[in-house]
Amino acid sequence: MQSRYEERFERDMGCTEAEWLGWLPAAVGACTWHREGAHAVIEVPPGRLVLSWAQQPPRVIALMRMPVLRVNFAFSGLDAEQRYAFMKRFDLYMQRGGG
Repeated sequence: MQSRYEERFERDMGCTEAEWLGWLPAAVGACTWHREGAHAVIEVPPGRLVLSWAQQPPRVIALMRMPVLRVNFAFSGLDAEQRYAFMKRFDLYMQRGGG
């Protein structure tokens, strides 16, 4: 996991869109948010985070196939400390098999 979060970055998540959408409400906590197709706008006072995602071809390792969801993060109106505080919780709730 990163300890410093830029205003914009991209990640590949090992999940389907359905799984991602199931985890998203807990990951954003008390922040208000709304979804618009493959985008979500999350109000993170004093700013916001816009997420966009797209399913990618699965990763194949021997006989294992893992789904890949490419997620773009775009913060606005938040400094580095505020982005870190939000992402610390977000990452904890998005972890698979641990946390």
